[in-house]
Amino acid sequence: MPRCVIVSGAPIGDYERIRGYLREDDFYLFCDGGLRHSAGLRAEPDLVVGDFDSHEKPEGRAEIIALPREKDDTDTVFAAREAVRRGFDDFLLVGAAGGRMDHTIGNLSLLHWLAEQRKTAVLADDWSDMRVVRREKVQIPDDVKYFSLLNICGVARGIDITGAKYPLENGEIRCDWQYGISNEVIPGGTATVSVREGSLLLMQVYRDPQAEENRKKQV
Repeated sequence: MPRCVIVSGAPIGDYERIRGYLREDDFYLFCDGGLRHSAGLRAEPDLVVGDFDSHEKPEGRAEIIALPREKDDTDTVFAAREAVRRGFDDFLLVGAAGGRMDHTIGNLSLLHWLAEQRKTAVLADDWSDMRVVRREKVQIPDDVKYFSLLNICGVARGIDITGAKYPLENGEIRCDWQYGISNEVIPGGTATVSVREGSLLLMQVYRDPQAEENRKKQV
């Protein structure tokens, strides 16, 4: 199966960066307002889902699933569930963070749901990418400016971090104490993260928006 790229309606400011994540054989599943990103991503939909309250229903060869406006799942959640039903195992979510905070938080929780289904999923935005870390070891290269480990569900125990400015051995991170923010990979090396029990959201930040804004003000 190819990878399923779910394109949602949150703002994308740096299309060139997001295009760097795309592959030639990706399957594109656009969600309603995400259709406005088609030109910027240089990608045509294979499947479109949505209630079309933020974008008109497209005309073309793409398969369309029209949804009611009053429903429990957002268009993005429905899209992920439909893709899992169709057998996809690997996911990239774009246009899924930024804009409305409620949708962003919901989509971060969607990463956790996909991990529970034993799927691989990455959510990429203009500054970073995010994925769920569980028992498997995840390596973080030193081109990452900062990385953070955030608890979005339950309690994570047995957390090990090596090769980083702030290492950790057999740690615990709870939802009410998010102390795993803004760690750094030791220059020239690779950091490694693993979780023995539970799961964490790993956010790899490649650009610092505040630093870039400060530089613009100084010019």
